[in-house]
Amino acid sequence: MSTKSLGLSRRELLCSAASLLAARGAVPIPAASHTPAPVKPEDAKFLEDCARRSFGYFWDHWNAKTGLVQDRAGVDGSPSGNNVASLAATGFGLSALCIAAIRGWVPKEQARLRVLTTLRFLWGHAFHDHGWFLHFMDADTGARRLNSEISSIDTALLLAGIIMAQEYFSADKDIRTLSHQIFERVDFAWMLNGSPKLLSHGVKPGSGFLESRWQTYSEASILYLLGIGSPRHSIPADSWYAWLRPEVRFDTWKFISGGALFTHQYSHAWIDFRHLRDGDPSFIDYFQNSQIATYAHRDFCISLSSRYGDYGPNMWGVTVSDSPLGYVDWGAATTLLHSVNGTLVPCAAAGSLMFAPEICLPVLRQMFDQYGDKIYRRYGFADAFNPAWSDKKFWVDHDVVGIDVGITLLSIENLLTGNVWRYFMRNTYIQNAMEKVGFRISTPGTGIREVRTGASHG
Repeated sequence: MSTKSLGLSRRELLCSAASLLAARGAVPIPAASHTPAPVKPEDAKFLEDCARRSFGYFWDHWNAKTGLVQDRAGVDGSPSGNNVASLAATGFGLSALCIAAIRGWVPKEQARLRVLTTLRFLWGHAFHDHGWFLHFMDADTGARRLNSEISSIDTALLLAGIIMAQEYFSADKDIRTLSHQIFERVDFAWMLNGSPKLLSHGVKPGSGFLESRWQTYSEASILYLLGIGSPRHSIPADSWYAWLRPEVRFDTWKFISGGALFTHQYSHAWIDFRHLRDGDPSFIDYFQNSQIATYAHRDFCISLSSRYGDYGPNMWGVTVSDSPLGYVDWGAATTLLHSVNGTLVPCAAAGSLMFAPEICLPVLRQMFDQYGDKIYRRYGFADAFNPAWSDKKFWVDHDVVGIDVGITLLSIENLLTGNVWRYFMRNTYIQNAMEKVGFRISTPGTGIREVRTGASHG
């Protein structure tokens, strides 16, 4: 969730969307390729420029006192003005520092010192409850901001960044030790709040646990794997199979989903699900499922092209983002139409580059070629834009949002090098969790099947 909300949290919006979906069931889905074709040199150059600009956000808006990362900033690099740091953006930022050091964008020693600053603050100074951190904090002090909750999913995304840093800087004793201490302090069993298997969304200081639980497919698969792999405060391995896996259909596409497109991206930013299926009773290939969800979302947007003239085969994508009306959830990937208004969100396609570059890369190229002077700035793409808003005026967001810049950067890096997956998957917590859950090698597919929706494809 961003700091500019319309009164509902991302958690509440996700629950609202999920409640409209079908009941649990194993989902047979079409075969898909797990290994995208090599990226052409000119496309790689474009993506590397976008990635380096995206990294610039985390370099510019990292706080030297605390190591926390701002929730949002202006497209021109200006600060947001409210000095609010995002826990999830900080997790993305720790991974961004590793990517930048690997690529030589910054000296490795500078990246190492920034990681250490963040870890030392989180271990010794940041408020926590049983190891869980606040969703939003003051960037300078770590004080609670925006009446935010102690968040389970945002802590998980922070831990993902910590784990990658721990593995990349494995020769650094201080980083290794602090990373272990921070992770092993997190009491995952406590976050069950009396449930045998389902984790809570979090805790509101002064009033206790939130009522909502992670009980439907969402971005929280990484949260469950971290909890299962915890060496000190673990949750049962069959917690993985306790949450619902609703089947969604759009035209001939069929996949499991629980909300907007970002729910298919965030856990995959770190966990390499390629060639893997979980066990009984699901037997789901989650990488393939996210590919299918991306294709279905593309075709869903195309089906709206008669309503929104800019939507088309190479101009699509909506996910939770800024908009002309504020920060909103556009709804589930293919089912909720009430809030879609022609706005386009670049990180929707960018976040799925690691799944389906053959349909996502042309979107970013078209957005850049057609509107680059308006929407492509210091940190890459603006968070959102609408080519024909009120009175057909072009609207473009004046901000970028840290988590949206983060999923863009990590998805590009996984597509081009696989480095985020490579380092994160070395971690023994994750390896143990996936073994406990029962993940097994699946047979690679032969290529995703294109289908027509009946809408004009241009």
